[in-house]
Parts: sequence; structure tokens; C-alpha cells
Amino acid sequence: MSFEAIQQKEHAYVMQTYGRTPIAMDHGKGVMCYDVDGKEYIDMTSGIGVNALGFADPAWMAAVTEQLGKLQHISNIYYTTPCIDLAEMVCQKSGMKKMFFGNSGAEANEGVIKAARKYSFMKYGKGRSTIISLQNSFHGRTMASLTATGQDAYHNYFFPFVEGFMFATANDIEDTLGKMTSDVCAIMMEMVQGEGGVVPLDMAYVQAVAAACKEKDILLIVDEVQTGIGRTGSFFAFQQFGIEPDLVSCAKGLGGGLPIGGVLFGEKTETALVAGDHGSTFGGNPVVCAGALEIMKRLDDAFLADVAEKGKFLKEELLKLPHVVSVDGMGLMLGIALDVDAKTVISKCAEEGLLVLSAKTKVRLLPPLVISKQELEKAILVLAKVLKNV
Repeated sequence: MSFEAIQQKEHAYVMQTYGRTPIAMDHGKGVMCYDVDGKEYIDMTSGIGVNALGFADPAWMAAVTEQLGKLQHISNIYYTTPCIDLAEMVCQKSGMKKMFFGNSGAEANEGVIKAARKYSFMKYGKGRSTIISLQNSFHGRTMASLTATGQDAYHNYFFPFVEGFMFATANDIEDTLGKMTSDVCAIMMEMVQGEGGVVPLDMAYVQAVAAACKEKDILLIVDEVQTGIGRTGSFFAFQQFGIEPDLVSCAKGLGGGLPIGGVLFGEKTETALVAGDHGSTFGGNPVVCAGALEIMKRLDDAFLADVAEKGKFLKEELLKLPHVVSVDGMGLMLGIALDVDAKTVISKCAEEGLLVLSAKTKVRLLPPLVISKQELEKAILVLAKVLKNV
């Protein structure tokens, strides 16, 4: 089917909720993908931070295929070993105590919100349910996660939004601590605000907020949907900030391309939810968990150190390019501020066979974690060509 025919059918039958790039993808291998006309692209998007091992990784495919031949779904009424083994590995690598499985980052953030309010209700009763999130944050598109998102552009049309949220200024210790009043049960933050423009939080700010949370028995929630599973050069980004969260949400890279989300519970919250409090029909699906287990097996110290090193190299090389004002982020999660229009650059990169993302006014890079230095160099050359001629 031609691209034009694909586009026409999409317009006819698919809700137009996405501003799609005019490319129809057909297949991929490693960090390279190909459209229906056979054009080759270097993928620096990972499906928005999802394809940690790139396309069609042999070991990941083998794990998924083997599980498909055994049991594709059975529900959480029964035990399944891929779900249990995955929870064990994630808890061991993160230092958390328990894990709940869902299907997406938004679901994971709904889970941390519910868990925080349940913990506070059981300990303090009604009236202590407010959750602080940060200005410029993004936590999802379900009603509670959308309400928790600290960007006015998302707070339209879907009224009434969920009660019990307030916003603090990121990296402003005085403003944030001043809002941690007696009605607050939790504060929710991303270590790097991804959709907000790839903006890292300051170490001193994060540690000050974490200390205040401990003092006031306010739960510290870390949203690791985009930053987690090796993306920043550590298993979770919070591990580089010297803090111990009470609740952590994760998704994206954990499934390697199949839908998954997770809520991690620390020592304080590990008994917060009991039978009947929360659930998910597809959560802990054995096929998805089998693929995730393969990813977990790869994320050893050497792999994570390599991600950090490649991120450092990429940042250094990007800063040498024309029109680059600054580069922010951690590991292989970088945002490039330009003195030219980012959307134009993104479009021209696609024309030249390089797929990159946007994050507000920046160009965002989320390449597969397995990308080689040589492939990074090839991508940098394409971006340099585009910036030279923009």
C-alpha cells in the first residue's frame, strides 16, 4: 500500500488526535528503521523512550515468542512466574519493596496517586489528601494524572478536573517547602522534566524536598516513566540524587515496545494497598513481562556506565554544532535548545533520514540505549548538516 493510501485510510478511520509526521514506518532493525518506500532512518526517538534495545532485538524477540507459545494471558487471579520474577528484579535493582503492574505510564501515575491518598487516609483520616506536583511537569492524560500535570495548556476542555492538587515551582526550595502544609499527603516530581523541555531538577532542591518529606511524613513520589530503566545512566534517575522515594512510577523502556507500567512501593508504603484496592486486567501480562525480563537482564553496571558515557559524548558533540545554545538532560535523554525553530529542524532531519523528537521549544533525543558510538556519530553528522543549512 502506498503512503498516500495509508494516509487516506488513517484520516478516514483513526481519530485525529495526533499531528503525525508524514512517514509510514514498515520495519526496523537495531537503531535503524525503514518506511513503506524503503527509505532508511536513524531512530533517535525509541518510540518516545520505549525501545530500549532498539528494533527486533533477537534475545527480546525470543523471550516474547517463547512465552507466546506457553501462555499469552491468564489474569491476576492466578500466579505467573514472569510477573513475579520481573517484580523481584525491579525491586532488587531499585531498592524498593513491592511492585504493582499496569499497562502505561499514565496508569502507573494513577496508581501512585491512589496509593499516596490511601496511605494518608489510613494513618491520618480525611482532610490530608492534597498532592503537590511541579510547574512544567507532565504525568499523563488520564483525569488524575492530567490534573497533576503542571502545564496550563493541558487544563482545558475536560472540566471538572480532579480535586486535591496544587503546584510548586520546580527548583524553588522556599516555594515548595512553603506549600507542604498539614493537608498535603505527597509531593510528585520527575528528576528530569521530559515533556516540559528536558529540564533536570537541581540536586540541592531534590534533597531539600526529600528531607522535608521525611520530617513531615509527606510521601515522596518520583515519576520515572521516561527517566527510568537505564535512560539516564542509572537504573532509575533518582538513584543519582541520593534520595529514597516512597513511591515510584515507571513504564516506557521497561517493556521494550510492549505496553507496561508499574508502581513501586517503598518501606513506608508497601502495605498501603490491599486486595480490592487497585487492579488491572492486563497488568503483569506474562508475554510483556517475559520481554521486560530480557531487558532487565541486560541492565548491568557495565551497560548503565556505557549509557552514561555515550550520553556524555553526545552532549559534548552537540554543543559544537551551529545554532546550539545549550544541551540539558541526563544520559541518553537530552534536550537541545536552538536559536532557530526546532520544528523546522525536526522536519528537515526526517527528510535527511534522522528521527528526532520535540520537547516544547527544544529538539529532544531519546535514542535506543544500545546505540553505538559510531551510530551516534552518524546521527550527529546528519543533524550538523541540517543545522548548517537551516
